[in-house]
Amino acid sequence: MNTLAQTQNASKTPARATILRPALSVLATLTLITGLAYPLATTVVAQLTMPNQANGSLVVDENGKVVGSALIGQQFDKPGEFWGRLSATGNKPYDGVNSGGSNLGPSNPALIKAVSARIDALKKADPGNTRPIPVDLVTASGSGLDPDISRAAAYYQIPRVARVHGIGEAQLKALVDRTASRPLFGYFGEAKVNVLALNRALTKLH
Repeated sequence: MNTLAQTQNASKTPARATILRPALSVLATLTLITGLAYPLATTVVAQLTMPNQANGSLVVDENGKVVGSALIGQQFDKPGEFWGRLSATGNKPYDGVNSGGSNLGPSNPALIKAVSARIDALKKADPGNTRPIPVDLVTASGSGLDPDISRAAAYYQIPRVARVHGIGEAQLKALVDRTASRPLFGYFGEAKVNVLALNRALTKLH
């Protein structure tokens, strides 16, 4: 009996080694390819072909200081600034960590409260403006990080910004139009205004 058991165990050992060796080889190979070679290759290609986008589309001022990202909205709430959509970045100007929708429905009290608070802030900053408030000024995007507003949202704010800086409204309207991106191929989508770019252009103007 002992001789038979020893023979059976000896026959199992090579079989296990035969199965385990290729499995470990495949694991090591895939780890090198997907965990090292592929990320390294994509990083190198991205840095060579599109370094600005690969590094977050950061916006740098004249002094070399990073002031934001062209892809991530941030809070602007001073009377002399153009305001963007409600941002999820919190106290960090262009941090995308908090990205995500609130999943609040249109009848949710929390959403109604947030929208009402933004409406009150807009009216308080410009009490003489009786025009309808564009919806994108009082709501967040799906990600909470949208850096753009509609041209209508920028036009709505022109009287307030013009009054604060003593700039003609026609001049500010022209500034908005110059900053606005065009629809894709001139037909698809609508013109959008990057709020950070608009405020930087405003700073240079006044």
